[in-house]
Amino acid sequence: MRILIADDHEIVRKGLCQLVRSRADWEVCGEARDGEEACQLSRELHPDLVVVDLGMPALNGLDATRRMLQQNPSQKVLILTISDGEQMVEKALEAGARGFVLKSDAARDLIAAIDAVSRGMTFFTARVDNLIFDGFRHSGRTAPDQVKIGKLTAREQQIVQYIAEGKSTREIAAMLNISAKTTETHRNNILRKLKIHSVPELVMYALRNNLVSSAPEASPQ
Repeated sequence: MRILIADDHEIVRKGLCQLVRSRADWEVCGEARDGEEACQLSRELHPDLVVVDLGMPALNGLDATRRMLQQNPSQKVLILTISDGEQMVEKALEAGARGFVLKSDAARDLIAAIDAVSRGMTFFTARVDNLIFDGFRHSGRTAPDQVKIGKLTAREQQIVQYIAEGKSTREIAAMLNISAKTTETHRNNILRKLKIHSVPELVMYALRNNLVSSAPEASPQ
């Protein structure tokens, strides 16, 4: 697998490259120092996956992700950042990234994240769950365990999980042996029942309610 690494800090970038190269079947096909260079190299090198730092000069990670996906809608992107918070995770999903790893967790989670995203799944560092729960607690909104998942049928819950894992409408239809049109009808019904307006919001809902897995917490030392 060919991977492009984009981070403006050389020490961090070299460390990420070293982690990637620990896998014999992976290679770093390019390194970018800012968002503009990341987009250029993505266009020229056609990597299988791009690891993008959120806070880069010239073009930040979110805008770079959007541009890369405009250039190539099938491009897989993993966001790496020191920033946290539910809003940041949602922005990364809205930009089109399929994974979100905090830099503090990179040594533990980067390999697993790249592996998951490369296989069409989503990946979130375990701490993201805690960030989302904290967001609910401090905002005064309904706690996740009080959200009425019972509004959804068993089939709809299954579809939510597949959507959150990054599966396309056609993939879900094939897995459930139903038509793509039926799958889209289910998705629209899910959004209506949950009063959700976008797929990123639906992924966040799945995380809050444990309908999709995040990375496991590290064992205490």
